[in-house]
Amino acid sequence: MKTQNSPSLGTGEFVAHRRRFMQMAAALACTPLVNRVQASGLTRTAAVPGGFAVVQLGPARMAPVVYFSGDRVFVSGTQTGWFAIVGIPLDAQPGRAPPLSIHDAAGKSRVAHFTIGVKRYEAEYLTMKSDYVDLEPDDLARCEGERAHLQRVLRTYSDVSPSSLLLVPPCQGMRTSTFGVVRFFNGQARGTHNGMDIAAPTGKPVFAAASGQVVDVGDYFFSGRTVLVDHGRGFMTLYAHLSEVKTRPRKRVAAGQKIGKIGITGRATGPHLHFGVYLNAAAVDPALFLLSDPRMQRLYSMSTRQVPAADAFGGAPVRETIIKRL
Repeated sequence: MKTQNSPSLGTGEFVAHRRRFMQMAAALACTPLVNRVQASGLTRTAAVPGGFAVVQLGPARMAPVVYFSGDRVFVSGTQTGWFAIVGIPLDAQPGRAPPLSIHDAAGKSRVAHFTIGVKRYEAEYLTMKSDYVDLEPDDLARCEGERAHLQRVLRTYSDVSPSSLLLVPPCQGMRTSTFGVVRFFNGQARGTHNGMDIAAPTGKPVFAAASGQVVDVGDYFFSGRTVLVDHGRGFMTLYAHLSEVKTRPRKRVAAGQKIGKIGITGRATGPHLHFGVYLNAAAVDPALFLLSDPRMQRLYSMSTRQVPAADAFGGAPVRETIIKRL
């Protein structure tokens, strides 16, 4: 994997910067969920494959239960107005989305609709060992079993509300691959990239991006040593290709707590962290939820393919809107 050199920080300087960063992130992460999200405050084009839709559900005595394509959806708000934040899969087709199934406390059901916009992602060409591309029958069977297991884990729904959708950068490093790119391995199309790659030297620490509970730790064919953290209501993060894991299933972790080390395990072309974010089991762009602050850019430096500070899709600053309005 070819990368650009990231800015260099001395150990003492990095620790000092990170301490200030964590203090700021902790304060923001404690921002409580408030009454509702004004949908007009979020950029409309965020409702694209790999993004999310905000759907107003109206007032009710208790929060409704909402499903999208069979998966339970993040719901928040108060009696004066509830809303759903719906993760949109990368393979979703533009146009009218499948209906949201809404069930209220009185047992009544209804549906709601939203529109998925168009988003075009780039292509990326990688070269690696053929046995990671053209799989033997035993490896293929292993991968299919692991894929089914991870899908079950990603469908975990704990009815605990995250205090914020703000995420702390999970490591120091340079972003080397954009979420959503169509990947070709040895010239063969192999689907879309469902996370953010952050290049860093082997052994560097990896931190939990938000508080939550570890729901899975495994060593998988493609993702190598991997940790998944449940932050509540279908909001999850994934950390892959680790050289070491420093946590265990069912353990509670805090935002910024060390959970592993950068590695090159699984299918990887160089040491890096594959960082994934999920809503209702759908992979969504991590850039929408990561804290962006000019003072901390040296801790989380991007490549020249950097997403503009506004947001991954253009328009209003989605991340800051989420932080302030939820």
